[in-house]
Amino acid sequence: MRVPPFERYARFTQAVAFVVLGGILGAMAYHAVFFMNFNALRATNTELEDKLIDYEDRIEKLNQFKNQHTVVKSILPILLDQKENEAEDGFDERTRLALKTRLKKDLSVFLGTSIYKINTNAELARLLLDSKVYIVGGNKEFTVSIHTMLVVDNVLQVWFIAKPYERPLK
Repeated sequence: MRVPPFERYARFTQAVAFVVLGGILGAMAYHAVFFMNFNALRATNTELEDKLIDYEDRIEKLNQFKNQHTVVKSILPILLDQKENEAEDGFDERTRLALKTRLKKDLSVFLGTSIYKINTNAELARLLLDSKVYIVGGNKEFTVSIHTMLVVDNVLQVWFIAKPYERPLK
């Protein structure tokens, strides 16, 4: 039995290789676009979940304190942006949401407090929560420092800074 010469099929083999290579490169490009869209969708979904939780909490608190006009009815934590090294520090949308939720839970003692008497407890809360370490996502640790607290329209607005926790050297 004779083996046919390979030179006859060289052009055909090259054409097949170009088609396969084009398919692989096209699949890689499609996959990259798919992940970019998926990450954008995930970030939007996280923001919408945050807003939904906030709105549900506001509705609950407004119904609870609807007859009291001079009390703190809701708490709005605001994370101050740190533009440098944001990707390295692990500040994604889920981390931001978890930090806001944990701080809101810790400051919930102010709900129902008279806005005229909030200054008596604000400094105590600031001292207790200053440099408090929050564990987010099981393995990420962040130090939270309250920057400013302000009551506007029965909403306690709290601006805070979060930094990755650095363990002290022994």
